[in-house]
Amino acid sequence: MAEMVAEQSATPTSSQLRKELERVEHRSTYHRTLRTTIYILLVVAAVAVLVATLWLPVLQVSGSSMEPTLDTGQIVVATKNADFAPGDVVAFYYGNKVLLKRVIGVAGDTIDIKDDGTVYVNGIALDEPYLSEKSLGQCDIDLPYQVPDGRIFVMGDNRSVSVDSRTSTVGCITADSIVGKVTFRVWPLNGFGGIS
Repeated sequence: MAEMVAEQSATPTSSQLRKELERVEHRSTYHRTLRTTIYILLVVAAVAVLVATLWLPVLQVSGSSMEPTLDTGQIVVATKNADFAPGDVVAFYYGNKVLLKRVIGVAGDTIDIKDDGTVYVNGIALDEPYLSEKSLGQCDIDLPYQVPDGRIFVMGDNRSVSVDSRTSTVGCITADSIVGKVTFRVWPLNGFGGIS
């Protein structure tokens, strides 16, 4: 009789079986959800990297050559674009770095810079509201200067410190060295918005 009671208590009841089945099903659902979430995150990350590489490069500003428009530490987004106009801010490869500068002239334009820093393109003085001060800066090219075919003449907004197309070191940049047109600032949040 004692053996029979022990045997009955060792066999699980239907409520215990139900609870064990629910636990196993819950564990299975949890693992399936976890796997699906990881796959989704990997796909989203891969798409984000692809978009950032092919269409919207994200860049961090370093240096003071574009102040006051862009400050060190800010994060900007560039868009792949084949058409660049004077006034656009572009990112381009120079050596093993990416530089940010403003387009001043395109192929065929004649650039002249006076001693006071006033820039003339094709004989017309540029209106440059983005500058805090004008400066001739580092300039070792012969002025007036005609922009060669397939090239773009660029200058930084902080003219006194920027090394740009005014020097033979950098010179005019080729269209194929351009990463993209810098159009949007995403960090810091208080500076969030378009770049002009």
